[in-house]
Amino acid sequence: MRRKLDVLDRAGLVHVTPAGREMRYRLDDTQFARAVAQLAAVRTAWDARLRRIKRIAEAIQRTQDQTYQDKTKE
Repeated sequence: MRRKLDVLDRAGLVHVTPAGREMRYRLDDTQFARAVAQLAAVRTAWDARLRRIKRIAEAIQRTQDQTYQDKTKE
């Protein structure tokens, strides 16, 4: 668990304060909000890419289906 918190600390998402033998972690609300916004933007971009891929795949499938139907009519 400590390694994960260290990564969050290096990313600026949490702040660490030593308290005796313990380390206290506090979430940085501003940095966390920025990270959430960036991830939302990535999600939106990927959703758009996946929709384009789906449209291309469906168009290819329709072309293949039509070609097959044309060949079976001969």
